[in-house]
Amino acid sequence: MRAVRAVSAALALPIVIVAIWWLGTRGTTNPFVPKPDLMLSDLVSVWIGPLLVEQVTPSLYRLLVGLGGAIVVGTLLGVLIGSSRVARRMTGPIFEFIRAVPPPVLLPVLLLIMGIDDRSKIFLIFLGCLWPILLNAIDGVRSVDPVLSETTASYGMTGWTRFRHFVLPAALPRIMTGIRLALPIAIILMVVSEMYAATDGIGYRVMLFKQTFQNGPMWAGILLIGLIGVVIAAVYGWIERRSLAWYHGQREREKQ
Repeated sequence: MRAVRAVSAALALPIVIVAIWWLGTRGTTNPFVPKPDLMLSDLVSVWIGPLLVEQVTPSLYRLLVGLGGAIVVGTLLGVLIGSSRVARRMTGPIFEFIRAVPPPVLLPVLLLIMGIDDRSKIFLIFLGCLWPILLNAIDGVRSVDPVLSETTASYGMTGWTRFRHFVLPAALPRIMTGIRLALPIAIILMVVSEMYAATDGIGYRVMLFKQTFQNGPMWAGILLIGLIGVVIAAVYGWIERRSLAWYHGQREREKQ
């Protein structure tokens, strides 16, 4: 029953929005106004087929590689920098300067340096996702309880053992928050990078449909991007609950 209530609560608002949308577009003849039933029909007839392999698969590959690289590099660098006060002071101004530059602005430069292949698109996704993960990892290490830190040091816990059993678990909730913030950034940059100087991908195909005035498939592609975001968020939510079960259990006990 708990799972049923959770699913019902999650679907209630989307169902209401779609119902209002459907009622509001009934009888309209404007070809630029999307209708939910036609969007669903175009999604199945156009995207669920050869395009799913030809256009969606390359996009997901770029997203996963760029996001995965950002998770690994951001977590490791964040833990190392967060553990050193000197490193935080040295890198703080540089990080703030680089973070202030919007990643899409770098796309023309990356295209000139790396070309129009997957490298420039993956690196753009990597760069955009790196900062929320890196900064949250640094903050997570900085927020470690100093009493517990001194206790582990007094017991001779150093090196990998201290990192594995104390630093990483303590910083993990903030790291997972950074990854959650990076998910929509990865999807946005995936689409943006494919809209310019690309030969495949969801963004490329949506732009092609727009330029050829195929409004139905274009809106269906936008719907597909949203559905991909929902699926990724659901999968990540499951991973987060499993990896932070001890943390959520502790929070529940504190509330009681």
